[in-house]
Amino acid sequence: MKLLPILALGLIAPILLHAQPKNVPPAVPAKAEKSAATSSGTDIPFNPDTQITTDHEVTIKGQKVPYKATAGTLPVWDEEGKTIAGLFYTYYERSDVKDRDARPLVISFNGGPGTASVWMHLAYTGPKLLKIDDEGYPVQPYGYKDNPYSILDVADIVYVDPVNTGFSRIVNKETPKSKFFGVTADIKYLAEWINSFVSRTNRWASPKFLIGESYGTTRVSGLALELQQAQWMYLNGVILVSPTELGIERGSATDAALRLPYFSATAWFHKKLPADLQQKDLTAMLPEVENFTLNELVPALNKGSLLPDADRKTIAAKMARYSGLSEAVILQNNLDISPNLFWKELMREKGFTVGRLDSRYLGIDKANAGESPDYNAELTSWLHSFTPPINMYLREELKWKTDLKYYMFGPVHPWDRNGDHTAENLRQAMAMNPYLHLMVQSGYYDGACDYFNAKYNMYQMDPSGRLKNRMRWEGYRSGHMMYLRKEDLISSNEHIREFIRAALPKAGEPAKY
Repeated sequence: MKLLPILALGLIAPILLHAQPKNVPPAVPAKAEKSAATSSGTDIPFNPDTQITTDHEVTIKGQKVPYKATAGTLPVWDEEGKTIAGLFYTYYERSDVKDRDARPLVISFNGGPGTASVWMHLAYTGPKLLKIDDEGYPVQPYGYKDNPYSILDVADIVYVDPVNTGFSRIVNKETPKSKFFGVTADIKYLAEWINSFVSRTNRWASPKFLIGESYGTTRVSGLALELQQAQWMYLNGVILVSPTELGIERGSATDAALRLPYFSATAWFHKKLPADLQQKDLTAMLPEVENFTLNELVPALNKGSLLPDADRKTIAAKMARYSGLSEAVILQNNLDISPNLFWKELMREKGFTVGRLDSRYLGIDKANAGESPDYNAELTSWLHSFTPPINMYLREELKWKTDLKYYMFGPVHPWDRNGDHTAENLRQAMAMNPYLHLMVQSGYYDGACDYFNAKYNMYQMDPSGRLKNRMRWEGYRSGHMMYLRKEDLISSNEHIREFIRAALPKAGEPAKY
């Protein structure tokens, strides 16, 4: 699950003196871009405060949904009200809504850190969908189409690109990078920016939801508390798509043990399990592996050299049964199989590696020998699919004209990873806000932010079980971006619809225990 660095946020946020600087200038039209400030280190024009709006319509679940799409930038200001960066965003508003105050607003972030909002924007919740096959593989010619499963029928959505991702840039070269590139810094400046966006778009009355994917789950978990404590903004829901560890310490032995259910799911997909397990459905087979992991494997690995040889062999045999690997390989590695070794070893005899972020994908290495794959087969495929359509869509359909490169992955390192307590931040925010609900979505074949670690987060985050009635977990038969598989795209968006509706209080229902 060590896909990406992890976020953090101190438990007590300082009271900020400016929720939004006074005398903030109104947004200027996109045509003024050429005379605007330039981004640091380049002569390409960049205006940190501009927007352009276009009108559209999409059919969702058989219903026509008219909407406005605003592509724009909105500044990040420092403590003195000076513009230090501009964040690019894409904002979708359903245009036939009579009561905007009651209309939910979903604020969407991806992860990295260092990736833009492109992934969920163009493949999951937004009104457009990139052209791929039903299992998520790229097809040519590249392009995009209407998304009949978008959540725009039930909520407005804004997709946000943090600094140095997408078209977002730093504009004041004197500003230290530490202002943006770290767990705490990222959460703090984005909370300020959300305040500015909500104020400018007049959405303070709306029920608000955060959705984050991968490192974005660390981000939004921290934001839930930061928004409450520093911006006095309270949420109705947080959605975590393929979550990281959220700052919960596992220890090396527990960390190694918790990988096994993911190994087992992947081995099941590639038909590498014994016949009695293979003939069961995936979700019928996995509880047996999960129980073994928690009740036998975690204690065994924590014993280390104290584990008797006979018990070690018994554990290795069960791990081999559940993982598709040989007992010999497991013993050679002291019962601790690294993800890299698993991705290399599982299909070695057939000459393939399996993907990191989605283990349904296969790769071919220069040599079958070795302990890790040469490349991530799934990520190469995804960049193949996403990069042309997002550039085509923003520049051509949404009319965002710029010579800037759209950073699929941008320069944000070094990243300060210290102080990640974001699971505790989210727990505290939920405890303080009876309206706040949580949903977690995981792909069974995700080897970077695996599904069982996502469950483990929930076990540890709420040890008393008192928040259980506001927490929900959903699993899908795909990987890190489960929505790339059509069947999961349909069900996962429907789960978001259900979650949003369930998190909205009844008229007059107070936020109290």
